[in-house]
Amino acid sequence: MLEIKNLRASADGREILRGIDLKIGRGEVHVILGPNGGGKSTLMNVIMGHPKYEVTGGSITFDGENLLELKTYERARRGIFLSFQAPEEIPGITVENMIRTSMQAVSGGKIKFLEFRKRLRSTMEELKMDQSYAKRYMNVGFSGGEKKRSEILQLLMLNPKLALLDETDSGLDVDAVQIVSDGVAKFHDENNSCVIITHNTQILKSLTVDRVHVLLDGRIVKDGGADLIEQVLDKGFGAFSEE
Repeated sequence: MLEIKNLRASADGREILRGIDLKIGRGEVHVILGPNGGGKSTLMNVIMGHPKYEVTGGSITFDGENLLELKTYERARRGIFLSFQAPEEIPGITVENMIRTSMQAVSGGKIKFLEFRKRLRSTMEELKMDQSYAKRYMNVGFSGGEKKRSEILQLLMLNPKLALLDETDSGLDVDAVQIVSDGVAKFHDENNSCVIITHNTQILKSLTVDRVHVLLDGRIVKDGGADLIEQVLDKGFGAFSEE
């Protein structure tokens, strides 16, 4: 589904990604681990087309199409979703309107209102979100946990092909992490894929992890199966910087 070859990217004249190679098949769950400042969030933003970052080398293809030639909204329409570490507040736009408008933009057609509202309410119940949040402005006055649940609500409603989850579990208590984990598990199936950046492996409990990548100083220095997570927890990232 997604193939990255020798990707290099900079911001403000400083190189951050220094030759990333990554392949993600349909239906797979990949986890990226690494210390702060290693390039994990930069990689997610580059895949999504954030204008702050300049791609200076390499390629990204998505379903065989050159992703680097597409604008951010075009990448979203192709089926890529990015969940942020710190979701933005959007005054004046309700959660309900934001999601419905996004769904129409992705599908290219109108969404029947009654069917949409029924599905929205059902999904909010699964995430244990109060129905009143649908009428509130997007993330305005939301707690950290409520913002993250809102991100997962958007994920489930939009149902993209590829979900990029950038520390969606950060700052959450144990119960909230479990709800987010269950939401991601509900989204994931054989037709879509997930790339998860996390420092808290609790979010992975409801998922079967296919591949794990350790990213240090802008490079993937180690690839492996799910057991690599335990190695990182046991040895720390320093053990891999020497490989």
